[in-house]
Amino acid sequence: MVVNIVFCVIGLLVGLAIMYFVQKTILKSKADTILKEAAAEAEVIKKNKLLEVKEKFLNKKAELEKEVAQRNQKIQQVENKLKQREMVLNQRQEDLQHKKAENDAIRDNLNNQLGIIEKKKDELDKLQQQEIVKLEAISGLSAEEAKDRMIESLKEEAKMQAQSYINEIMDDAKMNANKEAKRIVVQTIQRVATETAVENSVTVFHIDSDEIKGRIIGREGRNIRALEAATGVEIIVDDTPESIVLSAFDPVRREIARLALHQLVTDGRIHPARIEEVVAKVRKQVEDEIVETGKRTTIDLGIHGLHPEMIRIIGKMKYRSSYGQNLLQHARETANLCAVMATELGLNPKKARRAGLLHDIGKVPDDEPELPHAILGMKLAEKYKEKPDICNAIGAHHDEVEMTTLLAPIVQVCDAISGARPGARREIVEAYIKRLNDLEALAASYPGVTKTYAIQAGRELRVIVGADKIDDKQTESLSTEIAKKIQDEMTYPGQVKITVIRETRAVSYAK
Repeated sequence: MVVNIVFCVIGLLVGLAIMYFVQKTILKSKADTILKEAAAEAEVIKKNKLLEVKEKFLNKKAELEKEVAQRNQKIQQVENKLKQREMVLNQRQEDLQHKKAENDAIRDNLNNQLGIIEKKKDELDKLQQQEIVKLEAISGLSAEEAKDRMIESLKEEAKMQAQSYINEIMDDAKMNANKEAKRIVVQTIQRVATETAVENSVTVFHIDSDEIKGRIIGREGRNIRALEAATGVEIIVDDTPESIVLSAFDPVRREIARLALHQLVTDGRIHPARIEEVVAKVRKQVEDEIVETGKRTTIDLGIHGLHPEMIRIIGKMKYRSSYGQNLLQHARETANLCAVMATELGLNPKKARRAGLLHDIGKVPDDEPELPHAILGMKLAEKYKEKPDICNAIGAHHDEVEMTTLLAPIVQVCDAISGARPGARREIVEAYIKRLNDLEALAASYPGVTKTYAIQAGRELRVIVGADKIDDKQTESLSTEIAKKIQDEMTYPGQVKITVIRETRAVSYAK
């Protein structure tokens, strides 16, 4: 029994020992396997990290190379600009030298002519002295005696005529002294008014870099076409650095296009739908600004009781120009001049200021372009219940109607002092504006036409038609009909390109 127990214990100990060694061997094998796997995984991670570092290095290198290329390109552009400026300066220097040589030749020629004239003058003096000696011998009187007798006779005759004129003037002045004095003062001021003029029909829009030009043009020009169709303004994108030219005869259109373009460039989102949204928003802002400007102007000048439409017309003057001078600034200046002059002449300064402010309102409305702006302004004033003397002053400030009050010549004088426009040039520009308005009105008279824009100084007419009113075939025939009507009814230089635009849109809403 004891032996069995001893053998059992010994067997148990041997089993445990064997089990220990087996387990130790297994654990060691597992540990070796884990180490090998860990080493392999570490090697993979190491290779991945090396690849990532190498990729980042290559990307950074590419970015640096691109940046260096861009800088080199900018440096090359600057060098080209400097070369161009140097060529221009050299050309100008050559022109100046050429002009200097011409001036020297002209100066030498003048000196020669002056020498000849001096010789002729000496010869004439000698001939005159000889004639005087002959006359003295014939008449038996010296030249001084003959001169004294003639002077005495002329003095007596002049005294008699002067006395008769003085008596007539004194009698007339006593009868109508006050009115005649005012008329003389006004006529005197009219004679000294000076005239200068310049006209402006483009706006330059400045941009930060030339890269923005490509975004404004858009893919295949769709952005710039959408912007021109929405605003009615011709957008000229050329090689001029960091600038875009907006061209249109209507300053309100140019201002809407300028503000819309500014918002689009600042926002960065430029596509046809966004362009239409921004243009509509800006057009509303400009309308509100026009009314606010009109109210502020009337308050500043102390003018009250104007019709709301007249206030809107005054505000619209801010976006109009007359030969380079802002129309609202010209109207305010004329109003202040009229008030000062009326005060000096003993007339009502408030009426004069009101007439001066309203004298050019006929330049703002687009309807009835066949009428002179003075007559159109007088009709607007009568329509909105202005007093007859104010209406007459507006209509007569270019002698379109007869002056019936002293207020009319005062407005005419102050308009000439402030605006100063030559008559012949005024007629040319008014005819130009009338021709462009007639072009738009002619195309708008056809059924189905929604918008018309005359651009490129009247060399192109863009007609936008409703897609639901006219089909493609009718669009082609419409452009031909408009062209034929322009040929038959209008006078214009060169040729006019008629572009009819028909656009179909499908709009739906997700709710």
